[in-house]
Amino acid sequence: MDTVAASHSSRATPGVHRMAIAPTDIERRILDFMVEYLRSNTYQPSIREIGARFGIKSTKTVSEHLQGLAQKGFLERDPSRSRGVRILGMDLNPDVVSLPCYRELPKGRGLRPDRAESFLTLDRKLVPNRGAFVVRAGREGLPFLGVSEGDYLLVEPISLDQVEEGYVVVVRDEEGPSYRQISRNGSGVYLHDLRPGRDSFLVEDAAALDLVGRVSAMIHCMDGRDASVSLTAH
Repeated sequence: MDTVAASHSSRATPGVHRMAIAPTDIERRILDFMVEYLRSNTYQPSIREIGARFGIKSTKTVSEHLQGLAQKGFLERDPSRSRGVRILGMDLNPDVVSLPCYRELPKGRGLRPDRAESFLTLDRKLVPNRGAFVVRAGREGLPFLGVSEGDYLLVEPISLDQVEEGYVVVVRDEEGPSYRQISRNGSGVYLHDLRPGRDSFLVEDAAALDLVGRVSAMIHCMDGRDASVSLTAH
């Protein structure tokens, strides 16, 4: 697991915005479309083009979705112009990727970016695979890994045949998702709980293991403050 130390100056990072309310699913999809359109065309799509993309016939409805994104701090709008929209808090550099960041491990199957507390922008070299996400450690942390409250853990999807001895993974069972360390023997896969006082257990049928992903990096905040985050996914 790679560790990245993050420190901060006393000045705020330009272009970083914190959201009190996450976008709805349709708002998130519209925002993603706007980002991809901007990358391809260097200008924003019109309201009619957005409507056509999502099968929305009413330009008023599209405008309401854009207004919702603006009220949540994702956009700035100039209603007098057809393409008068500016995306906030986003670096469109193709060498970076913005990942959903959660306060705890997501409990459901599949990512729900609309439930993320924020988005963390990282170099794509650190995140080669799609479907990755970030979790901000709580008070309990993971002392065994040197993870403290406020640190960020990068979780990337991985298949069991790619998991090597000693990897820290996220698995899901009847109690929900949790961090485990993997070891193998001839009988199956051992999952070692990283929380104090919890026992390891053997999974004899590897096909039954619900593997969410591997913890591939930790971002440690040296001064105890949150790392700078971007609140729009791209």
